[in-house]
Amino acid sequence: MDTVCMISKGQYTARLAEGPQDVARAQALRFAAFHGGVGRDCDGFDARCDHLLVEDAGTRELVCTCRMLTLHSGAEIDTSYSAQFYDLSALHGFEGPVVEMGRFCVHPASKDGDILRVAWAALTQYVDARGVTLLFGCTSFDGTEHAPYDDAFAVLKARHLAPARWLPRIKAPNVFRFAARLRRKPDAKRAMQVMPPLLRTYLMMGGWVSDHAVVDPQMNTLHVFTGVEIGAIPDARKRLLRAVAG
Repeated sequence: MDTVCMISKGQYTARLAEGPQDVARAQALRFAAFHGGVGRDCDGFDARCDHLLVEDAGTRELVCTCRMLTLHSGAEIDTSYSAQFYDLSALHGFEGPVVEMGRFCVHPASKDGDILRVAWAALTQYVDARGVTLLFGCTSFDGTEHAPYDDAFAVLKARHLAPARWLPRIKAPNVFRFAARLRRKPDAKRAMQVMPPLLRTYLMMGGWVSDHAVVDPQMNTLHVFTGVEIGAIPDARKRLLRAVAG
């Protein structure tokens, strides 16, 4: 496990988990965010990951978490969580360290926008320190019905599909092939209203997505594979992120 990185901005502090108790706290927050109630959301990938914790500096309450799996290059991408759902063989030739970010969530009772700003500042520091070339993961829409999100999927089709050389192929048994099926002209305002906040952030950084969404009944979500090539992030966005990362 890497040395803990620490960022303090205003009311919040971001750091890496230091041991099993910290990881258990992250798993408890994930359960509350994804399933509701009390429990622990955990799987075999947790032991291979670094876990980011964003805490209230005064109360030490955990308000945000995600996990990061660092791989040496795209050649190792089939060992990622995302590879359970997507054929990622097109990314085998991606050079340089790649990081899978997963289980990103904010405490259901926490609405302060500074939480996300601090989380992204810490992630920026994490990515810069490791010379990461690609940030990727599964980005989720709540529920397993696509109709409420068709404007968002239409925008993804029109503007944000992965380059052909990196495009993930279908692997999961149940998918919504939005790029092939949707013919509608999207309502851009409606699309942004229903676009998941994490995915909006990825897109603002120049991110791209798979041409299909996986129906995941276990998590009660639809999700798309999302990639952000670090070298392609707009300079203005990089400056904003690094200004907070300090």
